[in-house]
Amino acid sequence: MAVITVFNQKGGVGKTTTCLNLAAALTRGQRHPIALDLDPQGHLSLACGLKDATLSGAGMDAFFRLSTPLAKLLRDTPAGWQIVSSSLGLSKIDALYGSDPKAATLLKKGLSEDLALTGAPILIDCCPMLGVLTLNALLASDRVLIPVSADFLSLQGVHLLDSALNVLEVKLKRVFERRIVVTRFDARRKLSYEIFDKLRDRYGSVICNTRISENVALATSPMHGKDVFAYAPQSPGAADYKALTGELINSGFFEERAAG
Repeated sequence: MAVITVFNQKGGVGKTTTCLNLAAALTRGQRHPIALDLDPQGHLSLACGLKDATLSGAGMDAFFRLSTPLAKLLRDTPAGWQIVSSSLGLSKIDALYGSDPKAATLLKKGLSEDLALTGAPILIDCCPMLGVLTLNALLASDRVLIPVSADFLSLQGVHLLDSALNVLEVKLKRVFERRIVVTRFDARRKLSYEIFDKLRDRYGSVICNTRISENVALATSPMHGKDVFAYAPQSPGAADYKALTGELINSGFFEERAAG
């Protein structure tokens, strides 16, 4: 079981879009992932087409508040992958657990006890802030995928996030294997190429070769409760996420971390 957190402290960079379409692409490749929606806004839960996806007291809220096993909270999406949904109740988790150090390991424990035997890749969609929920995701994860939109503010944001992960690595005495994917890439704008080149110069092979182009289908498909493959299979957005998934698979990103 490989656990991948999709995270960026900056909003609007395509984090949920990336999680949604990676899950769909993996399913089409017969890998059958499980997604966990750790964003209280529940955008991933809504985007995948579930009815009543963000009911209060259900999904991840029930896991953190009531210790309900994750396997009992799984729901099937129309696209064929499974999700543990979100709700606004998750916004109170930070206040509920406060500074309790044990709270940050709840998800890691829950995954190992309940979903490890499935062998399914786990994708975790996080809210754009570093709190109890995101720390749970990071501590439970093998790897971190960081979407970065091709603009100046996102470039600054990824530097701050990289520094924050480096600090956590020292404190936790572990390494976060990470990849950065450039999103909202506009081939008509010189700035998009400049941002990509600056990221490649600084982070080298951590940067994915595949770039996710700015595409109307990627923006509109969640409104219809569909991933881009179901909504517009011939679109550039579908081609980009198919290519990104293939690149990550070939690099072993979705494989279980070797013991030791």
